[in-house]
Amino acid sequence: MHIQRRHFIGGSLITAALPQWASAQSLEKPKVTIAVGGKNLFYYLPLTIAEQLGYFKAEGLDVTIVDFSGGSRALQAVVGGSADVVSGAYEHTINMHFKGQPMRAFVLQGAAPQIVLGVNPKTMPNYKSVADLKGKKIGVTAPGSSTNVLANFVLGKAGLKPTDVSFVGVGAANGAVAAMRSGQIDAISNLDPVITLLQRSGDLKIITDTRIMAEAERVFGGPMPAGCLYCPQPFLDKNPNTAQALTNAMVRANKWIQQAGAGEIINVVPESYLLGDRAIYIDGFLASKQAMSPDGMFPAKGADTAFRALASVDAKLAATKMDLNVIYTNDFVKKANAKYPKG
Repeated sequence: MHIQRRHFIGGSLITAALPQWASAQSLEKPKVTIAVGGKNLFYYLPLTIAEQLGYFKAEGLDVTIVDFSGGSRALQAVVGGSADVVSGAYEHTINMHFKGQPMRAFVLQGAAPQIVLGVNPKTMPNYKSVADLKGKKIGVTAPGSSTNVLANFVLGKAGLKPTDVSFVGVGAANGAVAAMRSGQIDAISNLDPVITLLQRSGDLKIITDTRIMAEAERVFGGPMPAGCLYCPQPFLDKNPNTAQALTNAMVRANKWIQQAGAGEIINVVPESYLLGDRAIYIDGFLASKQAMSPDGMFPAKGADTAFRALASVDAKLAATKMDLNVIYTNDFVKKANAKYPKG
């Protein structure tokens, strides 16, 4: 299996790299560093596929991907200058504009957040409603990340403030699973494959599941874009060809995923992503697939939905007037779809 996978990936890389020399000349910045928070998650699967199948190299890019414990940490890397682009949650672009540091999303990975909020049956066997979470510990990938935002939003709908609970950063892999099983946390806001692993072992009772498109729209009151590539506006201004190359690779990855079977996914992703159980990884992929973007396009009403979600727990943000057209663009995605209509 491992040999086949290496040959499969290696073959793709060799084939894909042929046009590299022709396209690399026009790129303003061929070497790009992308920061991500929890690369093993299905939330970021298009990023891994683009890397593993050589789509970045096919566009003349030399991409380095740096993995952090959560999306807020990845964002800090770009703000601090150690990375160029974030593969992270769409709503961070709104918060950064509010803080006077304009960021813009330019290609979508997730059509819905894919985040699941659930309680620990061991520490909360008598759970009845979200109000029962008051005073409890909730595990998130990292404080301030999209998993934290979703938890805040669900709590807010139940009349609870973020300060009514304690948020604990548990990451997005085995550490998150261990925290639930050991009873260190009473609830968790996380993503697959962590969620499916906990659910299958009976260590999670789901409250909110935004892997389901209809439930995500019901929870947020509209389309809620999720994982995407975003960066400081000056990066797009100075490096439009580089941004286009990144977008091309991601759109191809989005389309490949839509056509792929679970077995193909397993053959491409690193073994460590499987968390020791291939069957659970397959179940997680099938649960999350519908929430992945088919073409990288941002929905027209997505910015409004994301703004409302953030404003519901931030009075200062709610009171601001913001031009939401500046937090995303579909310009690069439209060109990528024209170039790769079938992926």
